Amino acid sequence: MAHPPSQDSVRSASGRSADGAAHEPAPPGETDARREPRPAPEGMVKRLLPRGLMGRLLLILLAPLVIVQAVALIAFYDGHLGVISRRLTDALAGEVGMVVHVLSNTPEDTQAVIRREAAWRMGFAIAFEPGAVLGAVPQRPARLPFLPLEADLHRALTRIVQLPFDADWNSDPTNIVMRVQTDAGVFSIEAPRRRLFTTTFVVFVIWLVGFAILFTTVAVMFMRIQVRAIRRLSNAVQGFGQGRDAAPIQPEGAAEVRQAAIAFNQMQENIRRFVAQRTEMLAGISHDMRTPVTRMRLTLAMLPRTPETEEDIAALEQDTAEMERLVETYLAFARGEGTERPREADLVPLLRDLAAAARRSGGDVVETLPDALRLPLRETAMRRAIGNLLDNARRHGQRVELGLRSEARHAEITVDDDGPGIPEAEREEAFKPFTTGSATGTGLGLAIARDVVRGHGGEISLEASPLGGLRARVRLPL
Repeated sequence: MAHPPSQDSVRSASGRSADGAAHEPAPPGETDARREPRPAPEGMVKRLLPRGLMGRLLLILLAPLVIVQAVALIAFYDGHLGVISRRLTDALAGEVGMVVHVLSNTPEDTQAVIRREAAWRMGFAIAFEPGAVLGAVPQRPARLPFLPLEADLHRALTRIVQLPFDADWNSDPTNIVMRVQTDAGVFSIEAPRRRLFTTTFVVFVIWLVGFAILFTTVAVMFMRIQVRAIRRLSNAVQGFGQGRDAAPIQPEGAAEVRQAAIAFNQMQENIRRFVAQRTEMLAGISHDMRTPVTRMRLTLAMLPRTPETEEDIAALEQDTAEMERLVETYLAFARGEGTERPREADLVPLLRDLAAAARRSGGDVVETLPDALRLPLRETAMRRAIGNLLDNARRHGQRVELGLRSEARHAEITVDDDGPGIPEAEREEAFKPFTTGSATGTGLGLAIARDVVRGHGGEISLEASPLGGLRARVRLPL
C-alpha cells in the first residue's frame, strides 16, 4: 500500500516542515557537527581490532610479548650497550690522544719505534702530514643509526684529545680514519672498527627475534587447532540450521570446545527425534481428520437434491471443501519442510513454473529472472513458500512482479504487487499464524513462507513496493 511521505522526508526535501513553516538553516558549525559526528574512540579501536578469533587470540598473546621485548631492548640499549660503547670509545680516544701527544713531543729518529709499537699493540696505522691544516669537518650521514658509537667517539675525542679532529667512518669499511690537527701538521690514524664493536648487542637482538619467531610459530600452530575446532562447530551449526543432514561432528580442541561439540551433537539428535515424532503424529492426525471430512463429502453427494435443498447442499459442499483446504494448509504449516533433504538445484525454473501457474490462475505476473542460479534447495518446500507469496500478491493486487538477483553470498527473490499493502506497524504481525485480514485467507501463507525460508538459512521481510503495494523480499544463502 502506498504511504504518504513522512514529515521528516517533506522537511528534508523542501526545507519546510509539514505545516508549511520555513525553518532557518542551522549555523555552519552546528550543521557540520550534526552531519559529521566524530567517531567514538572505542569505535575506532573496534575497527582496528582483528575481526576473526584467530587474529584476536594472536593479538592477545603477541602484544604483551612485543611490549616486554621492546622494554627489554630499550633498557639494554640505554643501559648495558650505552655503558660498553662509552668505555670502548673512551679507551680508543685515550690511545689516540696518547699517541698524538707522544709523537708530537718525540724526535723524528725515535718516532718510527713508537709507530711500530702502536701498530703492533693497538692496531693503529699512523701517517703524518707536516704543515698540513685540517679543513672543515664534512657533515656525513651516520652509518650506524641504531648504535651510539659515532656520537660517543666524537664526545670522547673532544674530551680527551682536546685538539681539532675529524673522524671519518665512510671512506674505509674496516677502519675508522681519525685526523688530528697539531702545531706541526696533521696526524692521520687508522683504527680497526672491531675495537668498538661488541657481539653482545647482536646476540641479544638475535635472541629477541628468534624467541619471538619461535613463540609466534607455536602460538599460530596451537591456535589454528583451536580455531579449526570452533570453525567446524560453526559450520555444523550453520548447516544444521539450513536443513543439511550432517553427521555428528568429532569433538576436538580445548575442553570447552569439546563440550560445546558434544552438546551440539546431543541437541541435533534431540531435534531429529522430535521432528520424527512430530511427523509420525501428523500422519495420524492427517488420517483421522480426513476420514470424517471424506464421509461428509460422500454423505452430501448421496443426499437427494431438490430445488428447495440445492442451495443448502451447495453451501455445505463449499464449507466441506473449505474445511479440507484448511486441514491441508494446517498440516503443511505444522509439517514445515518435512523429511525433504536439500540438494543443489536451479532456482530459476522453479520460479518460472510458479509464475506460469499464477498466470493460469488469472494473475498478471511479470518475471525478471536470470538465466540460472543454483543453490541448495528443498524444492517442494520452496515451491510452497514462493507459491504462497505469489498467491497473496495475486489476490490483493492487479499486477505482480517476480524478480531474482544474486549478490555476493545471497540470492534475493522479490514479489511486488500494486495492492493496498500492509501498514508498516502491522507487517511483522502478518507473519504470525492465523493472522489474516482477508475473508478467504487462513493466515498461514506468510507463516509457512517464513518457516520454509528460515529453514534454508535465509530471511523474509515485508516492505513497501515500488508498485505502490507490498513487496516480499526473500534472501537465501548461496
